[in-house]
Amino acid sequence: MDTRIAVLSIIIQDDESVEKINTYIHECAPYVIGRMGIPYREKNMNIISLVLDAPQDTISQLSGRIGRLSGVTTKVAYAKV
Repeated sequence: MDTRIAVLSIIIQDDESVEKINTYIHECAPYVIGRMGIPYREKNMNIISLVLDAPQDTISQLSGRIGRLSGVTTKVAYAKV
């Protein structure tokens, strides 16, 4: 199975989506290298950077599922491998 290294950036502006995001990330736990979450209270948002070593389909699926949630924006950057 070929995997790719990617950083999934998640900006959360709707706190109602946090629980589902955490569930989706937990489902991909074997692929997670690291996670950093930053609450930005002044702007009432949270930012998560998630580093993954996963198959391309898994990364795309996770980004899509999270990005479809209300008040959430995602972007993926891939390592040149």
